[in-house]
Parts: sequence; structure tokens; C-alpha cells
Amino acid sequence: MGRRLFVALGISGLVLGVAPAPSALGTGAGLTAVAASTWQTDASVLGLAVAKGKAYVGGRFLAVRPPGAAAGTHETRRTYLAAFSQSTGALDAGMNHVLNGIVWAVVASADGSRVYVGGDFTRVDGLVRNRIAAFNTATGALVAAIAPQVSYRVKALAIGGTSLYFGGSFGVVNGVTRNRAAAISTVTGALLPWNPNADNDVYAIDAADDNSKVYLGGTFAKIGGTSRWAVASVNNSTGARLPFAAASAVPLPSSGCTSRVKDIETSGSRVYFANAGDGSGCFDGTWAADVATGNLVWKSTCLGATEAVTMVNGWLFKGSHAHSCPGTFSDGSGTHFLLLQNPANGSLGPWFPNTNAGPPTAVGPLVAASGGSDLWIGGDFTKVNGAGQQGLTRFTNLGLGASPLGPASPTLSSPAVGQAKATVQASLDNDDVRLTYRLLRGAANTVVATTTASSAFWYRPTVTLTDTTAPSRTTQSYRIEVSDGRHAVRGGYSTVIVR
Repeated sequence: MGRRLFVALGISGLVLGVAPAPSALGTGAGLTAVAASTWQTDASVLGLAVAKGKAYVGGRFLAVRPPGAAAGTHETRRTYLAAFSQSTGALDAGMNHVLNGIVWAVVASADGSRVYVGGDFTRVDGLVRNRIAAFNTATGALVAAIAPQVSYRVKALAIGGTSLYFGGSFGVVNGVTRNRAAAISTVTGALLPWNPNADNDVYAIDAADDNSKVYLGGTFAKIGGTSRWAVASVNNSTGARLPFAAASAVPLPSSGCTSRVKDIETSGSRVYFANAGDGSGCFDGTWAADVATGNLVWKSTCLGATEAVTMVNGWLFKGSHAHSCPGTFSDGSGTHFLLLQNPANGSLGPWFPNTNAGPPTAVGPLVAASGGSDLWIGGDFTKVNGAGQQGLTRFTNLGLGASPLGPASPTLSSPAVGQAKATVQASLDNDDVRLTYRLLRGAANTVVATTTASSAFWYRPTVTLTDTTAPSRTTQSYRIEVSDGRHAVRGGYSTVIVR
């Protein structure tokens, strides 16, 4: 039941790695685990931004189709870039441009008046746009002033003040050497002096909210000729490397482990990072640093490469293929592609929808964005919560949310005269962890006992309810009802002879 999503997961003094929500949220904030209706793509989504009531989506796709439509049916052509209604998920017919190459990144201006895209393309509607283009969100038209000549792939974009920072695999911008990171003016389109000079690819980039510094992530080993593996904090105007003690969260590469920063999200006084590692047990998790001091705040060591982090409703979303999280679930519980983390300490939040993973990366979620009260997710998945949905999905705080899993028939006993005791395994609910259990007696379903219990997919305790008013020396039937406050689900009957 998504409207009461954020609650602490504590049972008999045991804390299950799920922290309470940040106090600013309060009761009622959250996302349901039921995916909202949204159009699909025919291939991976790699870039996302939400602005002015629309979600702008870039990737490998060449066509989009309505929700529920099977692959290859009811398609509308969209080459690498499309827009969808934030409120309905429907295709926006007015945003229809022809690009000649993949879009790897999308970012919106702070006021939402523009969206910037970066990728492999060199033409938009036949006009020269070498790997970066900008569009007016009111009209959908190309912005003439934004047309830098970037020599190779742009993989990441970020806005800071009047600067558009970008990273990727390029070496030259407007005929000037800029190794894998550069910036242009969002006003004039001119190349700026900012020059971190990375020695290998930049996968992720973001500016502090006050544009006091810029963060880079990728596979580089040096910034400005100085050693700095996979992550760096740099000056916002020159690109010079800044002290950043939290960088120690990323292990230096070894023969058995190479961990790279894949995404960065700044929010207020914190900056959050997503890591993906090659090698058994290599660091795949998320971590947070203080923007002002550069010190590490927390580090989460879940396994399963993390590709995306995004703040939504005061929580940190992570898109990964997590299969082991210390303190919560271990290997053997399956792969969990969609998770929330408490930004204060990295502990998991009580929200458990899921996707699968499809080609070409077989990772699942690759990118995410929020419009404030929703969460848009793109990637190479083909299913969401077990139903067909390719490339793109979204979650909102609207609707009734997920229903609890129906309880099993209870195991019954009569421990004393006039008593019937029922035990059952706790249910599951993908957006509520604390559920209400009622013991119902007979065909009239008379409520004879009530209790509450918390559970998650990695921890399902036994719930016990006792009828202390059972008629002695009779045979009685009982069933369990479980409720999240919006849905009530009942299990089957069991019988017992009452003492």
C-alpha cells in the first residue's frame, strides 16, 4: 500500500536493515510498487530527464509502442530520442526528431526550459550536431546556439549554473584538446576553460547544487596528470583536481577487481555514487560523501553492479542487479534490480518492485530520473513486476499500491481450554513492510484476534494469533486475513478441536 510506504522494519528488536524515512517525508510520502502505465521502447534506454510535464528519453531504440503491446507491434518510429507525458506515460507526438546515432545521456536545465542530449549522433533532422544537441521544451525545436563540435562519444551530461559539463570518450572539442571532459556555456554555446584532462573514459558527471565543484566518475586513472582512480572532485571553472578523501571508498584496481563509478547524484549537502565492479566480490555498491568537506559519509557494499542513482521524494533510488546485501539479503534470494536507500546511512528502504534484465548488457535498470513525485526508470529490461514492459517504466505515489501476498492456511493447535492458537508465515507486500493480521473464526469470519508484524523478502517471521474465546469441546475452523490498510487478503481455512 504505497501511501504508507516508509516505515521502519523492526521485529522483536531485530532491525532488518530498513531504516525509517527521513523526517521531512512524513506519513503519506512514497512510491507504490505497482508500475504506472507507460509506453515502451524497442531497445535500451540510456538517458532520462523530466522537465515541464514530460519525460525525455534517449537510448538505442528506433521505435516506441504503447503499454501492453508485444514487441514488434503497434510501433511508432522514434530514432534514439522520444518524449512522454509525465502524467499519463503516453507518447508526446510533438517531440519527433531524427537522429543518426545513439543517445547516451539526457539532462534538463534547472528551469526546465531546455533538455540537452549527448551521444554518438552527428546529425539531428539533417543538421550538424556533433554528439551534443539542445531542445526547447516548450516547442520541441533545436536550440541553434548549442552546437559544439565534439570529436567522439558523449556519455554524461550535467548542468551547473550556466555551464553544461560533459564527459565521455572524446579528445577534441571545437578543435581544442579536451580529453574526455569539457564544458560549454549554456548561454552562448562557447567552449569554456574547464579542463579536467582525464586519461580514460568519463562515464558520469554531476555538479554540486551550488555549482561549487564538479564530480567525475569513470575508468580514468589520472585527472590533470595526477593519480585519481575512477572518481574525482574538480574545480567548477578550471577543472583542477580538488581534495576528496571519500575517493578512498573506491578500491584501486587489482588483478581480481576493477571497480568503476557509473553514476553520480548530488543533492543538497551530499553527493552519491554508484559503482560497478569486475571480479568476484569486487565493490559494486553505493556510497555518499559530504560536499563541503569531501569526507565519506557511508558506504554500502551490496554486490551486483549499480548503474544508476537518483534522489526521489527524499530517498535514494539505486538501479542495480543486487544479489547480496550485508545485513539484509544474501545470495540465493534472487536478483533485485530496484531498491531504495536511506540517504542518511545507505540502509534499504521498504520498496520492492522488480524488473528483469535483457540484451545487450543484461544488467536491467541503467538510468533513472524523477519529476518530484515520481520515478522514471530506463534500461535493457523487458519485464516489470513479471509483466511485459520493455526499456522504460515509471512509479508514482498514486493508486492503492501493491496487495499483500495471500496468507497460507494457518497451523492450528489448542494449547489450553477455550483457546485456539494459529501460526502462519508472515506475508509479503512490495510497498508495505508492516502488515495487520487477523484471525477469523468460522463461516461468519468473526475477528477473534489481531496483531501486526513486519516482513521483507529476506525475512518472513512466524506470526501467532490466539483465540481466547473459542467454544470448548468443539471443532472450529479458522483463516488468516492480512491487510496493508487498503487491501485485505484472506487465506484458506484450517480446523482444530478446541480443548
